[in-house]
Amino acid sequence: MADRPPLPPFTAETAAAKVQAAEDAWNSRDPERVSLAYTEDSVWRNRDRFVSGRAEIVAFLTAKWEREQDYALRKSLWAFTDDRIAVRFAYECRDAQGRWWRSYGNENWEFDAHGLMRRREASINDVEITEADRRIFGPRPENERGVELPVR
Repeated sequence: MADRPPLPPFTAETAAAKVQAAEDAWNSRDPERVSLAYTEDSVWRNRDRFVSGRAEIVAFLTAKWEREQDYALRKSLWAFTDDRIAVRFAYECRDAQGRWWRSYGNENWEFDAHGLMRRREASINDVEITEADRRIFGPRPENERGVELPVR
């Protein structure tokens, strides 16, 4: 099994790098690419959905990004321990009717010794916004890396 650095035990620097790598992967909107960051038997709770294993992760993300058009995400490190990371995030997308949404959430991640995520639990809520209220446009520019997310 290939390692997926940074590896636990995490430091503030390596935890932040892991969070940025996750943000970059999710902003690719490539389910196959994203799934490779998870163990073969990874388990998720995402809102009210429970997902197990890479095949289900790919199916879940494929459906997600078909529904959530123009998806763009920001993640922020909240806390970490040896093999766990807590993250705050916000993303924006539009639905099939053209309405824009900002979704706020928190994730708890647990990693194996190879740096693959074996557990992901996400709590998320959605706020309808106008197109004029958007503030997340595509992947994070280099000069915005490390910028903290606003609460609202």
